[in-house]
Amino acid sequence: MSESRYDVVVIGTGPGGEGAAMKAAKDGKRVAVIERYRDVGGGCTHWGTIPSKALRFTIRQILDAKRIPMMREAMRDVDCNFQTLLHSADKVISQQVDLRQGFYDRNDIPVIWGDAAFLDEHTLAVSQPSGAFKRIEADHIVIAAGSRPFRPAHVDFTHPRIFDSDTVLSMQNTPFTLTVYGAGVIGCEYASIFRNLGVKVNLINTRSHLLSFLDDEITDALSYHLRDQGVVIRHNETMESIEGVDDGVIVTLASGKKIKSDAFLWANGRSGNSDTLGLENIGIDCDSRGQITVNENYQTSQTHIYAVGDIVGFPCLASASYDQGRFAATHIVEGTCEKRLVSNIPTGIYTSPEISSIGKTERELTEAQVPYEVGSALFRSLARAQIMGERVGMLKLLFHRETFEILGIHCFGVNAAEIIHIGQAIMSRGTAENGNDIRYFVNTTFNYPTMAEAYRVAALNGMNRVF
Repeated sequence: MSESRYDVVVIGTGPGGEGAAMKAAKDGKRVAVIERYRDVGGGCTHWGTIPSKALRFTIRQILDAKRIPMMREAMRDVDCNFQTLLHSADKVISQQVDLRQGFYDRNDIPVIWGDAAFLDEHTLAVSQPSGAFKRIEADHIVIAAGSRPFRPAHVDFTHPRIFDSDTVLSMQNTPFTLTVYGAGVIGCEYASIFRNLGVKVNLINTRSHLLSFLDDEITDALSYHLRDQGVVIRHNETMESIEGVDDGVIVTLASGKKIKSDAFLWANGRSGNSDTLGLENIGIDCDSRGQITVNENYQTSQTHIYAVGDIVGFPCLASASYDQGRFAATHIVEGTCEKRLVSNIPTGIYTSPEISSIGKTERELTEAQVPYEVGSALFRSLARAQIMGERVGMLKLLFHRETFEILGIHCFGVNAAEIIHIGQAIMSRGTAENGNDIRYFVNTTFNYPTMAEAYRVAALNGMNRVF
């Protein structure tokens, strides 16, 4: 067994691992990363964010083209097979891998390929693809091993018609009907993607509302538009059994309903990739979903061992994971951690319509008895949206009616995940005294016509409610 020693070793090369490795290396630490897959990038690059969003974008382009009268005939014979469309993601994935591998190369960070497991508090054994074992010692270790779809024992994922959010990318044929079990972010996104491919979709939600962490008006809008597109949503349902047969999958619900479809997608939860890390050898415990508990500095119960990203649970966003990795490395190098910088994280949900939000919801502000007011702009009233033919959507600003401090921003519709960052920049100023003031948008000149103009329209709408 060969042996090496480093200042910092990072397990995983997804966003969290990359953020930690780059920060530590640029601050002069000797760093190595361990990756079990054949390429860097983690689940975000290979199975999650990149392929699903690339797929969504391609489908959206096809649908937009078909809306143009002169393009309809030319688009009539375009192959919208699921696997054909997935090829659009291959080039993006390859570009991302090359880009991120370059980061490690330029910063002299070796990538050690294989599966890592703790031997003791400072030592890892890496089982390499060649069958060899490499012993790695480090002063500090950052666990950024990510997560995978939760797989209950009673679901036969070996059946060719039963998929999870990783294996769905291997689907060979576009089904005529699809049942999606779980209406979280992943479930809603894939329900939207497949419906836009013309697939008849059943979306089974174990709760009473879709994405209940969002503002109520946004979730109501999402439910309406999914149903308007033809998605059948079933709330407050739980699965009793699932049976894969030759010509489909039969789902029996606790309510007595039986739903048969050509294919089935399990999208109900994720598990941290902690089970093979040998954490029992060093006294670090995980919860029932394989997630590791950390403190405000991302330290585990072994204070020189950190954990970041999906393996620590909420918010399970690539953007937040990168920041968590960077802040963990900052704590390693400097002894401090700017966790407050990720307290207000924007959500980006790539359904149709797209959704993004940051800050408090109306429900939260009402429960906290905060005197707030609402300013809104409907996309159908914006010249830019009219030009684009995008009439669905709105921007909603929640602000304190006495100080005018912006408390929350909620958007759905085209480019929502981009639009949100304009308001985020103003909210980051903190208080109204420091410049977080809705009147900024009233007094700012926006390019015309743009979607950004929605901020001025919403701000004026809100101010008119106060005065």
